Amino acid sequence: MSAPGLASRSAEEPLDLLVVGGGINGTGIARDATGRGLSVLLCEQADLGGGTSSRSSKLIHGGLRYLEYFEFRLVREALIEREVLLRAAPHIVWPMRFVLPHSPEQRPAWMIRLGLFLYDHLGRRQVLPGTRRLNLRRVPEGAPVDPAFTAAFEYSDCWVEDSRLVVLNALDAQNRGAEVLVRTAVVSARRDGELWHATLRTEEGGTREVRARALVNAAGPWVERVLRGVAGSNTPARVRLVKGSHLVVRKFWDGPQAYLLQNTDKRVIFVIPFEDDLALIGTTDTPYDGDPAAVAIDEAERDYLLAAVNRYLHPKLSPADVQHSFSGVRPLFDDNSGKSASAVTRDYVFDVEAGEGRAPLLSVFGGKITTYRKLAEHALEKLAPHLPKRPGPAWTAHAPLPGGAMPGADPAAYLKQLLADRPWLEAAVARSYVRAYGTRAEELLEGARDMADLGRFFGGGLYEREAEFLRRTEWARTAADVLERRTRRGLHMSPAERDAFTAWMG
Repeated sequence: MSAPGLASRSAEEPLDLLVVGGGINGTGIARDATGRGLSVLLCEQADLGGGTSSRSSKLIHGGLRYLEYFEFRLVREALIEREVLLRAAPHIVWPMRFVLPHSPEQRPAWMIRLGLFLYDHLGRRQVLPGTRRLNLRRVPEGAPVDPAFTAAFEYSDCWVEDSRLVVLNALDAQNRGAEVLVRTAVVSARRDGELWHATLRTEEGGTREVRARALVNAAGPWVERVLRGVAGSNTPARVRLVKGSHLVVRKFWDGPQAYLLQNTDKRVIFVIPFEDDLALIGTTDTPYDGDPAAVAIDEAERDYLLAAVNRYLHPKLSPADVQHSFSGVRPLFDDNSGKSASAVTRDYVFDVEAGEGRAPLLSVFGGKITTYRKLAEHALEKLAPHLPKRPGPAWTAHAPLPGGAMPGADPAAYLKQLLADRPWLEAAVARSYVRAYGTRAEELLEGARDMADLGRFFGGGLYEREAEFLRRTEWARTAADVLERRTRRGLHMSPAERDAFTAWMG
């Protein structure tokens, strides 16, 4: 696949939907709408998932702490979605156990037990195991925990390759008939009765005019910029930007379990196995009013995260242990409540501008990566009454994402078969391909007969054939598209190796 160009469509039938924003919400809506028989064009000003959707805590989770804010609908929906996504994309979503050391100074044990009981039962859990109580002095999970903490609770949630989830939704949307344009901004959109007239512009300066019956603003942190600067809306809806930062260090404990740590300010910090030999620590909640594209961790956030980890776990970490960091901006709905950044709802909110003879504009505020699929369903429900063509029924709950249709939704069994069919393939390489691409690994490896057929080795597990596959099938245009989003190979490469790959990508 090569990325589509800006061929003129002005003389053709108008689109049903023009979707602005190639994050998880935009790609999820585009996929859902296309599968319902609507014609869809998705525009992303930079790279797919290049903003918030690739800078999350990489979790598909119910949001245990949201129970304290009585967000039962959000938690229940998220808990149900964990197992929906496990079935849809078992190659990039997998179960993970979380150990929560008990700190009575933050929350009493009865409150934790009640919260976890609700967590186990709100979402019709079928696959994931339930909660258990741990004596940290008697189980291996207690080895890295400070001796001051003797009891813990262990519960289930899921890990997700967040940026790959975005790409797979875009890929499925394209496979079903949507047009997906990256590095293409919608620079203006105006209503003319029942149609939107929009101007698109590429990085190279090329332009294209399109018409659409509805405009979906899923621009994430840029949602207000699109509302007012592009679409000329005067809606009172406002976004509240909250920065979340993460650290990456060497993994310093044995076992596959993650840790959830209660901080002294009642927030929680995740410490999660990452990329086999690394650990991901996050996140913060800091009000933000800068350019979302320029967001970065600051020293105070780094120290906050390290202090939380060092309170519970050992060996103690210092700034010198930090190998990498990243920050994202959450585009939350501003309800003018004056709540702290941590207390603002993570639920999604739609702002719909429509009326008799007026083309609809739907803007998305908030949302969690866990609930993106339900968000897309609800977005189509909001739009349906305003579209001349009634969308088909909801369909994504039982539809696998590209690469996810493997027997028994079992990546381990699929990996075993892949290696049996290709005994020349190194096991570590095969595992990484199955984890990233699922059954699409066969497309990547088509025609290869030995390791030499994978082409140049760039370091960090990256071969030329994989890079070409990403460029051909997943809209990858730059080194960062490959090293930071389609894969995380860059975390395992030296500066010289990254430079050499950048030169190769051009």
